Amino acid sequence: MTTTKTLECDVKDLNLAAKGKNRIEWANQWMPVLQLIRKRFIAERPLEGIRIAACLHVTTETANLAITLRDGGADVVVCASNPLSTQDDVAASLVHDYHIPVFAIKGEDKETYYSHIMAALSHKPQMTMDDGADLVTTILTKGQELIPGVLGGTEETTTGVIRLRSMAAQGVLKYPIVAVNDADTKHLFDNRYGTGQSTIDGIIRATNLLFAGLHVVVCGYGWCGRGVAMRAKGLGADVIVTEVNPTRALEATMDGFRVMPLAVAAAAGDVFITLTGNKSVLTVEHFKAMKDGAVVANSGHFNVEIDIPGLEKAAHSKRQVREFVDEYTLRDGRKIFLLGQGRLINLTAAEGHPAVVMDMSFANQALSVEHVVKNHGQLEPKVYPVPTEIDRSIARLKLESMGITIDKLTREQEAYLASWSEGT
Repeated sequence: MTTTKTLECDVKDLNLAAKGKNRIEWANQWMPVLQLIRKRFIAERPLEGIRIAACLHVTTETANLAITLRDGGADVVVCASNPLSTQDDVAASLVHDYHIPVFAIKGEDKETYYSHIMAALSHKPQMTMDDGADLVTTILTKGQELIPGVLGGTEETTTGVIRLRSMAAQGVLKYPIVAVNDADTKHLFDNRYGTGQSTIDGIIRATNLLFAGLHVVVCGYGWCGRGVAMRAKGLGADVIVTEVNPTRALEATMDGFRVMPLAVAAAAGDVFITLTGNKSVLTVEHFKAMKDGAVVANSGHFNVEIDIPGLEKAAHSKRQVREFVDEYTLRDGRKIFLLGQGRLINLTAAEGHPAVVMDMSFANQALSVEHVVKNHGQLEPKVYPVPTEIDRSIARLKLESMGITIDKLTREQEAYLASWSEGT
């Protein structure tokens, strides 16, 4: 790997910038809401002089968010939120064409990953922007001296919000964070439609499998799991859902999917996809029950959902058979194929979510940063929802960009909904 290093970046190769710029511009065409925010940011400069460290997947869509923040007056630095999710051409273009410092290389090892986080923190951010909470966690454990200067932050993912709520409950969270993931215009669309399409895309790119006729086991029926199950079914797969939450299991049943314990599904599945946000979902006991040739992939944020050390111990040999496919041969001769080293398959083997859906997610990010900057004096060190007015405004803008109009309540209807006296 040829790495280009300067005082303000650590990217694979700046010569990739031209390709990255073309792809960033292509994504921008499909992000009309963010375009409108950027236009206003250029005029108003609401983030003037604010230092932002963004620990996100370095993709074309993220690039357009970083450019929007920069054009709003912010001093932005970007690092990766996953060792395998960086698009190296995009990282190069952000540095070369947009003069935004980036510390991210696809395939970086764990040591490099955390050195890049530390490089972003050397920026002394006043705002943090996380995808998985690694940035805020590193501040709390290794960069406490930065805390007095931090106004607040945002968090993009379900996994990150879970971690942050745990911090808040234990009293260790030291500054306010907006849970972008919990906005309706984020999780109902990004998690469901984005993850649904991009996860299947990643698996198909890695394996060239035909989904029609396969038994696909979806582990977890949150919004991401719902999306994957929906898309797999649409491709003709027989979808099995496994859950620990009885309400979600009931919902999956009524959505037309087979629901069963993972120990039972292990023997039935051809493809297994984890999307739970938890650890040790697929374990050695499940591997022992799987068919010869079973394919295992993860689309949860961290690579702990699949017990990879256990799989390593259970196998007597391992080899890479395709770019993102590792073949593990068990002692009885059965083969299990692990995709993308157990990391986010939609970003490891594919390009992540389509720009159309990330438009809303990153609109939430940009407007939430603006909200925290304007209101940080009134915010406590806890996890906050995206303000409803921001969430609704993004939905309205997205509908307008699609040429869709909707009805409005009349004054009589508004009064009725606000009253209690009128009955039968």
